[in-house]
Amino acid sequence: MNGASREALAAARERLDALTDSTSVDAAALADDLAAVTALLDREVSLRRVLTDPAQAGEAKADLAQRLFTGQVGGPALDLLTGMVRSRWSQPRNLVDAVEELADLADLTAAQRAGRLDDVEDELFRFGRILSSSTELRSALTDRSASVTAKGELLGSLLGGRADVTTERLVTRLVTVARGRSLEAGLESLSKLAAERRNRMVAVVTSAVPLSDTQRRRLGAALVKLYGREMHLNLDVDPEVVGGMRVQVGDEVINGSLADRLEDAARRLAS
Repeated sequence: MNGASREALAAARERLDALTDSTSVDAAALADDLAAVTALLDREVSLRRVLTDPAQAGEAKADLAQRLFTGQVGGPALDLLTGMVRSRWSQPRNLVDAVEELADLADLTAAQRAGRLDDVEDELFRFGRILSSSTELRSALTDRSASVTAKGELLGSLLGGRADVTTERLVTRLVTVARGRSLEAGLESLSKLAAERRNRMVAVVTSAVPLSDTQRRRLGAALVKLYGREMHLNLDVDPEVVGGMRVQVGDEVINGSLADRLEDAARRLAS
């Protein structure tokens, strides 16, 4: 998002934080309401165009949202939606993306309240690694001919009782309402949102062998010093990393592996 949409999303996230700061608001129920609205707006192109029409007054659009969604969603979701349609959006689809993001954030807030946010972060990362290593599983979850029910049942058999309920909800929503995204991109986005809940960044650390607790602490401290923010480490083991490790933070890669150094040396010799 850019321009007006970025500002509108920032304002909506502030309103979500204000709502979920109150323990009387059921964050998981709010997530369900927002997910239902996402699905509706994703299907109804004309509706999202009306709700984001810059030629219409903000209050008129809020009144329309009030009439449409009263009785369909709870009060907190309705408050968020009416505020969002009062804002200006660069593209109608940005509104749908924003409502979906708020649904994910509401679920992550529920996990944070329960003291399970760290577990959810780790489970999202692990599921992504399982997905990347199994073409059969990925094919089953992205098969357009498979029903939503069938995909949900498959995820239930994989995650039910083995993962946090928030992880299962987030992954199920991502798989069953993909909205044109790849699963990998969706999981990465969810991991970033989870990290943001604690105002910290995510570092994907790949090493040839598992890191010890001491190594993890030292690496975490070094990254905090480097980036000036708390860092969540997603650890992965890849025997092809001959020595050292590879660290990726966002789009930046810190290469410290022996394999990469050997490749660099070979390239220099070839040139």
